[in-house]
Amino acid sequence: MDLKKFNRKAASKKKELTKFLKKLDKIVPEDMPKLVAEVDKTVWEEVDCMNCANCCKTMTPTYTRKDIVRISEHLKMTPKEFTDKWLEKDPDNGDWMNKKQPCQFLIDNKCSIYEVRPKDCAEFPHHNKKPFDMYNDTFIQNVHRCPATFMLVNRLRKRVEKEYEW
Repeated sequence: MDLKKFNRKAASKKKELTKFLKKLDKIVPEDMPKLVAEVDKTVWEEVDCMNCANCCKTMTPTYTRKDIVRISEHLKMTPKEFTDKWLEKDPDNGDWMNKKQPCQFLIDNKCSIYEVRPKDCAEFPHHNKKPFDMYNDTFIQNVHRCPATFMLVNRLRKRVEKEYEW
């Protein structure tokens, strides 16, 4: 995955894709779940997260209390030791987040705690959330960070604009 090329392309289309997602908040095709599933399947035929890891390099997950307990046990630490060493509270909403980016658990483009990773990471990039259009704000945040989200939204935009009264 050529992330420099992706970053340029995503930056050039971010405004256009954001506009589409905002419009999708108001006008949702009836068969949106089917359309998303079809398009998303084509995305995963081309994208391999293990060759990218841009989410781990540019974003931080939120950690639930369960995540903190599970990961700290895995690392043979107390939850307090784990949070003191690796996490900080978001001053805006109180969520636990990584202190730094890229993620401290990213080693050689791989997650070193993959089996016990935070729920937020396990669900990323959230394409399977239902209903899809209720997560447009999430996709707006991720479209320039995640090649899979970029491809999904770009392909959805093309399909919707071509096949629907838009």
